[in-house]
Amino acid sequence: MRGMAIPTRRYRGVSAEQRHHERRERLLDAGLDLLGTEGWARTTVTAVCARARLTERYFYQSFPSREHLLVAVFDRIAGEAAEVVLAAVAGAPYDARARARAAIAAYVELVTDDPRKGRITLLEALGCEALETRRRQTLHTFAQLVAVQARSFYGPAVASRRDVELTAHFLVGGLAELLIAWLQGGLEISRDQLVDHCAALFVAAAQIPGG
Repeated sequence: MRGMAIPTRRYRGVSAEQRHHERRERLLDAGLDLLGTEGWARTTVTAVCARARLTERYFYQSFPSREHLLVAVFDRIAGEAAEVVLAAVAGAPYDARARARAAIAAYVELVTDDPRKGRITLLEALGCEALETRRRQTLHTFAQLVAVQARSFYGPAVASRRDVELTAHFLVGGLAELLIAWLQGGLEISRDQLVDHCAALFVAAAQIPGG
């Protein structure tokens, strides 16, 4: 069934491409709900199709395998995270602490206002090889994003490119691990306290001279 051709004719005024896109979105929505509530092991092709009310034929028109769906769900959340973080930075006052707090708050709100998103990107990714690979790649991408923002904000005063990237990887990885511990109930602090503490760490790290 994998690699099935997608019909091209129109149906009731709706193009085949649009119908395919709508079915793919329904599968992604079903994957988000199952992965974020039942976990990756129970997010099977059969379960996703049942939740989306589509046949497996339509599943394989959009995704070659279950793993491709899982990664696509993860990527959709990661893309949303990048959008809200960049928007928060753009809308914050031109101040290091304010921008750091706005960016971190935007991300933390995204993964806690909808707990499914936090579970998928931070917890489920630890038990599934395909998701763990994508998690590592995404952490690298976000570290690069932090490094670019730091160089843009601090300009000539910033440390060497190597030191900025090392610090960015440390901060992004540390934030992810901190959020995992918090989501699992290992840290008895409020969301605002968590955000404030992480923002202070990000700002303090920028003051460390490069080697």
